[in-house]
Amino acid sequence: RRGAMLPPLPALLCLALAPLPGTPGPAARAELRVRVRLPGGQVTEESLQADSGSDCISLELRTADGALVTLTADFRQEVKIFRALILGELERGQSQFQALCFVTRLHRNEIIPSESMAKLRQKNPRTVRQAEEVRGLEHLSMDVAVNFSKGAQLSSHIHNVCAEAKEAIYTREEDVKFWLEKGVDGSMFEVLPQTSDLPDLQRCKLCADRWKPCICSYSLSIEWYPCMLKYCKSRDAGGKVSSYKCGIRSCQKGYTFDYYVPQKQLCLWDEET
Repeated sequence: RRGAMLPPLPALLCLALAPLPGTPGPAARAELRVRVRLPGGQVTEESLQADSGSDCISLELRTADGALVTLTADFRQEVKIFRALILGELERGQSQFQALCFVTRLHRNEIIPSESMAKLRQKNPRTVRQAEEVRGLEHLSMDVAVNFSKGAQLSSHIHNVCAEAKEAIYTREEDVKFWLEKGVDGSMFEVLPQTSDLPDLQRCKLCADRWKPCICSYSLSIEWYPCMLKYCKSRDAGGKVSSYKCGIRSCQKGYTFDYYVPQKQLCLWDEET
């Protein structure tokens, strides 16, 4: 039963790995627009871009509260960049939007490689997708600020992705140690004040004074992204078995970032209601 080793792919798998017509071999670029369902049931469009030449991918979606969230994965530098453009509360003295950037280490196998992402093509563009796997919430303490003008040494994408967040680029001390060992210039990093330095430093949601410094929390979720490759097996005429890439597994993952702000006015979403 030669075909027994080729189980049919699930009906939910609407993206397949296949060469794009006319795409050159080693370096490829692709853009997909995928419809995804948000937790409250609302459907939004997610944009996925891949460039195997620069070895990076990006995903962008608008959340239910109107924020525009972008994830950029720089495989070459082992850097992940999350950017959030959050609608401001004009009646409370905020600007039209507020930009945040969170920079963390990119680990292996978090997301499919850029060359594989660049080969994705969409079979059913009207299908609304939901992740096959929900990965655990990650809670990150962003205790270091990144200097925007020097950030290109860490990843060239910081200059474009974080242009609106020049004064609000954050990372973690443990990730900084990893990058320093790789030879990154340490002068771009500045350790932020912590509760141990300022005993009266509160979480913003507990802080009554809008002009006092506090620890802000911001949560975001990447609702759908290709996190793993799927492999199928085939058998040739001589009975030799081989495996090949035949699809992707999709994941959803949420993040909560804690970071210092010089005044609660910069963190009005983090309030007790």
